[in-house]
Formats: sequence, C-alpha cells, structure tokens
Amino acid sequence: MSASAAETVIHPTAVVDPAAQIGAGVKIGPFCVVGPHVTLGDGVDLKSHVVVEGRTQVGSGTVIFPFASIGQVPQDLKYKGEPSELIIGRNNRIREHVTMSIGTEGGGMVTRVGDGCLFMASTHVGHDCQVGNNVIMANNATLAGHVEVGDNAILGGLSAVLQWVRIGAHAMIGGMSGVENDVIPYGLVKGDRAFLAGLNLVGLTRHGFAREDIQSLRSAFDGIFGQEGTLMDRMAAVESAHPAPVVGEVLTFIRGRNGRPLCQPR
Repeated sequence: MSASAAETVIHPTAVVDPAAQIGAGVKIGPFCVVGPHVTLGDGVDLKSHVVVEGRTQVGSGTVIFPFASIGQVPQDLKYKGEPSELIIGRNNRIREHVTMSIGTEGGGMVTRVGDGCLFMASTHVGHDCQVGNNVIMANNATLAGHVEVGDNAILGGLSAVLQWVRIGAHAMIGGMSGVENDVIPYGLVKGDRAFLAGLNLVGLTRHGFAREDIQSLRSAFDGIFGQEGTLMDRMAAVESAHPAPVVGEVLTFIRGRNGRPLCQPR
C-alpha cells in the first residue's frame, strides 16, 4: 500500500479518479472504484471491492464493506441523466452488497442518509429517499423511491417499503413486512401487507423514554385509532387531552400526509 502525506491510504489495485475529493485518513482498499464527482470525508473506510460513483458525498467516519454499490444511477426509467446527488452522513456502517441510488428530478434531486445508521447486508435505499439518523435496516430490507424514514427507526429483515411511504421516528417494521402505508412515529407494524400492531414499546424503553410519555402515547394511540367520530375529531380530542411533545409529534406526522393513507390496526 501507499500512504500520502495526509495519511490517506489507497491500495494500488484501487481505481480512484484524480478529480475525487478525498479527506484525511481515508482508507481505500483493494479493487475499489471511486468516481470523479465523489467526496469522501475524513476517516472514511472503503474495505474492498466497493464502488462509489455519481455525485456522492460520504460523511466522515463512515465504513463501507465489500461489494457495496453506492451512488449509481437510479433504478427509475424516468431518470434522464440529471446531475442529482447522494449525500451520506457521518459514522454510518454500510455492509456487504448494499445499494444506494442518487436522486431524480422528480424527487428533489437528492437521496439523503443521516448519521450513525446501520445498513446490514443487501439493503437498498432507492432514489430520493430521505433517511434520518441512527436508522437500522436489517438484512435485505428495501426502500423504494421517495421513502422517508425518521430518526431511530428500525426495519426488520426482508421488509419492503413502497414508494412515497413515510416511516415515523422510532417506528419498528417487523421482518418480512410489506409496508404500503405511512407508519406513525413510535408505531410497530408487521404482516405481509403490514398493519399497525401497536407501539414500539421495546424501542421506547431502550431509548429511555419516561413512563409518563409512554403512557401518554398508549392513550393517544387508543384515541386516534378509536371508532367514534372522524379521524380529525379524534386527533383534536387527543391533542386536548395529551399535551406531551411525543403525542404532538404523532399528530404532526399524521397531519403532514402527502397522499398515502395511514397504516391502521386490524
């Protein structure tokens, strides 16, 4: 291996375009390919056989494992070569065979991933997705285009999320679930056509939410998805009865719907 004065280490078999922006302390392993419009932040580690192409930024401290394909053109027939981007935050772990696409003109031109996420083997982040911080996607979980995923959400193995669906913060998607509708923050969904099975109580406990907040969410859940009156009426009643910020977050999420229905309890 050869080391530059900035302590960046590039294996001699790697192909790194001279126009790529490479930060300090970057490691680029055997047989990696880095394109001309790529920016690798300080301390990024490409293990081996990693391809990073397109207008892609990878934040500092992110580690990408073998055979990941990052920043390629979208799997979208409407894409016509527009100069869209993929922006990946700091301290992510992107495991083997992960694919992440750049954005499209129809989706805002940017696919974005936050900080501190774990993408297990063979996960897919489609074009124009907006993924928050500390998200975990287990093996073979997939996001179609334009999906939004809130902070601290967890997607179980082999789950699939349809285009334009929103996954709220701290939500849990069960393994092998097909998610066609929006999932409220703190919600737990499961099933081949996913239904809302309750709250992600394990996640709430692990993240140290107060007992009072969890109880407020329980009561709000029952009120929002009750049978009496319209959804707007039930939400207004919940808002009056439960002023806790966590409940407000759920109500704000529901009011921000962009056309997809909500995932409902059975």
